[in-house]
Amino acid sequence: MQNNLKTPVTLAMTGASGAAYGLRLLEVLLKSGRPVYLLVSKAAQMVLSMESELAIPAKPSEMQTFFSETHKTDPSLLKVFAREDWMAPIASGSHSAQHMVVVPCTTGTLSAIAQGSSNNLMERAADVMLKERRDLILVVRETPLSSIHLENMLKLSQAGATIMPANPGFYQQPDSISDLVDFMVARILDHLGERHTLLPRWGETEQ
Repeated sequence: MQNNLKTPVTLAMTGASGAAYGLRLLEVLLKSGRPVYLLVSKAAQMVLSMESELAIPAKPSEMQTFFSETHKTDPSLLKVFAREDWMAPIASGSHSAQHMVVVPCTTGTLSAIAQGSSNNLMERAADVMLKERRDLILVVRETPLSSIHLENMLKLSQAGATIMPANPGFYQQPDSISDLVDFMVARILDHLGERHTLLPRWGETEQ
């Protein structure tokens, strides 16, 4: 079956502004048939209620059903894990997920990952990606950046993570906020090796 040919992507959403990036990435991945392991922090749930019109339930099982029904996708593609679900497959290097994206990523989460804290499943999953030399993408959303933030970014970059600040481009002449969101999501999808048609590539004309 086609779904079984695709390895899961771990998607973590934290309390930084920019919930639209995570929501759009989740939508595109599910509609492309890519399995997703979803982690949503308590702060992210608060930001989601502020920055979107979606009434997203807090309970993992209910959130799982909500997103599957909202995007009209196969329910087996999405698994939502609780903050301290230490039996989740992503808590171990033996799991099959080769990619993890934290979007949006707070500087607090950035710091915790840089220190290897692993105080919750999100931090542990990121730590696993680093130790297993797998793809960890951190879409940091903060401005201005302090020296501490920059040092943590450098530390994680040297450890193998991809630091991808939420800095959308304008050369595609965006007409809406959705266009700006899609710019960043397209860049994330490129690093995940996921084909998309969200926007034309540099030097290409839009079909």
